[in-house]
Amino acid sequence: LKPAVQALFKKLKDEELELLAQVVESRGAWESGCVLAPRGDPRGVKQGLPPQVLLCRLFRWPDLHQSHELKHFCYCAGGQGACADLAVLCCNPHHFSRLAVPETPPPSYLKTSCGPSWPDLCSPLLDTSLSRSTVKDGCWCKLAYWEYRTRVGRLYAVHEASVNVFCELPWGSGFCLAQLPAAYRSCAVLRARGKIGRGLLLSREPGGVWAYNRSEHPIFVSSPTLSPPGPCGLTVLKVLPGYSAKVFDYEWAGDRGGWQLPGEGPYDPHSIRISFAKGWGPCYSRQFITSCPCWLEVLLNQPH
Repeated sequence: LKPAVQALFKKLKDEELELLAQVVESRGAWESGCVLAPRGDPRGVKQGLPPQVLLCRLFRWPDLHQSHELKHFCYCAGGQGACADLAVLCCNPHHFSRLAVPETPPPSYLKTSCGPSWPDLCSPLLDTSLSRSTVKDGCWCKLAYWEYRTRVGRLYAVHEASVNVFCELPWGSGFCLAQLPAAYRSCAVLRARGKIGRGLLLSREPGGVWAYNRSEHPIFVSSPTLSPPGPCGLTVLKVLPGYSAKVFDYEWAGDRGGWQLPGEGPYDPHSIRISFAKGWGPCYSRQFITSCPCWLEVLLNQPH
């Protein structure tokens, strides 16, 4: 790996090397520009790894192997091939995330453990008539922040293609959870809020919605399009720090109306739930997301 990296560094301009040093030092805390490298493999390098794989492997994920394991952030012009100069591409290691894949389904004895408690599964759903009535205002989704069963603050309307949801972000804007007041917060909530940090980036992209975990702790996601609801409800996907996942697929959900979950009645097929740092479901002591100290509900406006 060392000869390949040295060969790549020789091909980078001084300003690109300076930007790369700043990005690595800040660990991607701010939305930096693209580090542009020539396309193709450095001459004489046997590994033949693309520049973005080399630098992501060096500075972020030593176990990374191929470029298809990566996904660029929505604001990365070089990663999308949108640069004016098609001979270069972005290799900024903090312009990429690793793709999260669903874990192996839990054993059958765990699947049955959550059977009797269905009525509590979706109890905190917001009145979806509220979110659907605002489609005309131009936002593509609204965010609701919850602490256990209590919604904190107002609905946050998202008009831009992407939004940061965070407690501590050195640079940037978005939905700052640290600014939301609450009359009382338990020690568990305070500990969980302390783990949100840079939080996540929620992005509407062609075909669906992506979540990028920018924090130092896992996030847990459930959505009707991650998997159909089973005997124990929707699959909960664990997204590790630095990873991303397509958390909603518009095409998949397009022909489906309200879903009927056992003992619960209609379920809104255009909502996503994300818990910060704490998982729930059959593999955890918390069976329902209402048992998670800090979580986010994403109410999507149906595209026309």
